[in-house]
Amino acid sequence: MTEKDAKQYSPLALAFLGDAVYERLVRKKLLLSANMPVGKLHELTIQKVCAEYQAKAIDRISDILTETEADIVKRGRNASGMTVPKHASVAEYRKATSLECLFGFLELIGDKERIGELFELIIDDEK
Repeated sequence: MTEKDAKQYSPLALAFLGDAVYERLVRKKLLLSANMPVGKLHELTIQKVCAEYQAKAIDRISDILTETEADIVKRGRNASGMTVPKHASVAEYRKATSLECLFGFLELIGDKERIGELFELIIDDEK
């Protein structure tokens, strides 16, 4: 899909897809990191897909985003119609949605290399 076509989707639709893309990457990374019980895998996954973690993640990568990516992130952050969960602040949830929006956009345009690059920065920069 072209960038122009992908930009036609609403930010929340992009975030819907991006949520699945991001969570799959987290699950695969955790599974390949160690053979552990599924309960532990689930617990670790929840820690990395929560709004608080994703909000910090978007802050870590914001300086290296292209102009187009930064625009997509801004659209995701400013999207209306979100229901914020009790365990996250509005600001955290908006940032988390912006990260998911970015991953959804990159998935639609087929830029798996960029998805992998950004994901590794997010996961590896937590030390």
